[in-house]
Amino acid sequence: MLLIFDIGNTNVKVAVFESGTLVQLWRISSDINRTGDEYFALINTLFKDYNLDVKRIENAVISAVVPQLISAFVIVTRRFLNKDPLVIGPDIYHKLPVTIPPSAVHEIGTDLLCNAVQAWETYHQPSIVVDFGTALSFVAVGNKGNILGVAIAPGIGTAFKALFSNTAQLPSVPLEIPSSSLGIDTTMAIQSGIMFGYKGLIESVVNQMKADMYKQASIKPENIITIATGGLSSVLTPITNVFDKFDKQHTLNGLLTVAKYALK
Repeated sequence: MLLIFDIGNTNVKVAVFESGTLVQLWRISSDINRTGDEYFALINTLFKDYNLDVKRIENAVISAVVPQLISAFVIVTRRFLNKDPLVIGPDIYHKLPVTIPPSAVHEIGTDLLCNAVQAWETYHQPSIVVDFGTALSFVAVGNKGNILGVAIAPGIGTAFKALFSNTAQLPSVPLEIPSSSLGIDTTMAIQSGIMFGYKGLIESVVNQMKADMYKQASIKPENIITIATGGLSSVLTPITNVFDKFDKQHTLNGLLTVAKYALK
């Protein structure tokens, strides 16, 4: 079995794969104040509660956009396997089926890298992956598996929280698409501004990326596949046709693919 830790800004996905199949997935909070021993105790309890045999784990892989948490999960891995995990970073990029601009090798988030790898591995054609996480990220992949560029904006949930925490009278509202953009109460007005605003943001960035991919790499827009992923990726899909594919597990599967190449 392969144990994967996908460490995000809000949650850590703890995934167990066996023979390429996801057999278990847990989400636990990302907390830089929690020690490796505390994370180990929590995850070990989850394994016991779900009747999974820790001794069957052969390797562990860490992808992290929160560097402060890497050492904690190295400790977790050592406690489970008595060896170090594979930590995704520049040292293994030469083994992957995608190429990264030299200026971005030490800067690109491993989540973006995994999204690009999985898109190329799955479709073998130019693509744009839009990841709906704490940050809203876009990564463009060219027709040779080369990462052409990235765009990053605040995530939808992040924008909602910022609005509530920085205003005195605006309430927290459900993250839903309103029946009209013409808000007739506060809830509907906030939903209209955020949901239709992000619809426009996403469509604008995707279309601009397609235009730039054509300008810089002669890639025709109609040949570019667009993929939505991430926890909130289903929120906007009812009101936009900008996406060709929808896969909430795209990043996690990308981690599995990266591990396949890196652990050879």
